[in-house]
Amino acid sequence: MRMHKHKRHHAKKSGFPPGSLVYIGQAENDAAKLEAPRLSLFFYDKDGLEERIIALDELLSLNLESSKKLWLNVHGIHDVDLIKQIGHVFGVHPLVLEDILNTNQRPKVDEYSHYVFLETRHFYYEKATMSVSSEQISLVLGRNFLLTFQERSTGAFASVRERLRVEHSPMRDLGVDYLAYSLLDSIVDKYFHALEEMGDDSEALEDALLTKPGNAELHSIHQLKRASIELRRAVWPLREVISHLIRNEAGFFNAGTIPYLRDVYDHTVNFIESLESIHDGLSGLMDIYVTSISNRVNLELRALTVVAMLFMPATLIAGIFGMNFQHMPWLADENGFWWVMAFMGSIALLMLLIFWRRQWLSSKS
Repeated sequence: MRMHKHKRHHAKKSGFPPGSLVYIGQAENDAAKLEAPRLSLFFYDKDGLEERIIALDELLSLNLESSKKLWLNVHGIHDVDLIKQIGHVFGVHPLVLEDILNTNQRPKVDEYSHYVFLETRHFYYEKATMSVSSEQISLVLGRNFLLTFQERSTGAFASVRERLRVEHSPMRDLGVDYLAYSLLDSIVDKYFHALEEMGDDSEALEDALLTKPGNAELHSIHQLKRASIELRRAVWPLREVISHLIRNEAGFFNAGTIPYLRDVYDHTVNFIESLESIHDGLSGLMDIYVTSISNRVNLELRALTVVAMLFMPATLIAGIFGMNFQHMPWLADENGFWWVMAFMGSIALLMLLIFWRRQWLSSKS
């Protein structure tokens, strides 16, 4: 179903030339996600911080020559005209604007003469359905400005905003490159939150599988495996993106920020290794499920076999005494019927004793 939606989104741009601005995202038919875009502006330096929500008119009159650092965060990217105006103000290439509007992008990085463009994804784990959902986050880092684009307000950067608002915050003394690092670090940290919750659900599933596995557990395993694949698909290219930023060939990051980027890179590698461990564990859970189901079927078949074997001697004796002979033992005896029934019961009890000694009647054997 997701694959068909993905194809439909891309089909909207069929026949358009490169750089055509068309919004392609999950929010196209969701009224809750199509609220009016909100532009949050941060002007700051070591002496102070100015924070406000601005309109399009104010955007067009921004003083980009100011010595202050500028961070413009856009919530809601479905307004193509607004994105086009932002691109015009900051001199952003149409191909970059096209990528911002296409929310199905994989993490990537592109460098231009006066800015670097970065795509990444913000993930959050939905415990009720054991699935992950995500939104695309685009960053345009210039020499003295940072643009961030989000599909909707999710609180992904709330911690960074709080640090920036603190009086005499060291973050204000540093450049917008450090702010970009802080946002990347915040995104990667959220990956670990999702990973920890997936790990908890995986351990709970393992306990359930060892007791009484069922279809619900099998569905949960598939859900977790799908979630791990989606995370891996996003984080693997992100590692290459951060590695490219560390090389800093265009010089958009100060030397003091590079060690922090290396730290984010280490976190990303650590996340990938932990994710691979959970993915392998989920494959192991599938093996446990198959083994548990097979063992349960074997126990049921063994129970049926025991019942059948208990009745086989009685069936044989009843068949023998049902033959049309005139002279047979106990046939003329008035207690013959009871002798035969006692004989059948004795054989059944003897077989039950043998089965018990061999532990065939135990569900744990």
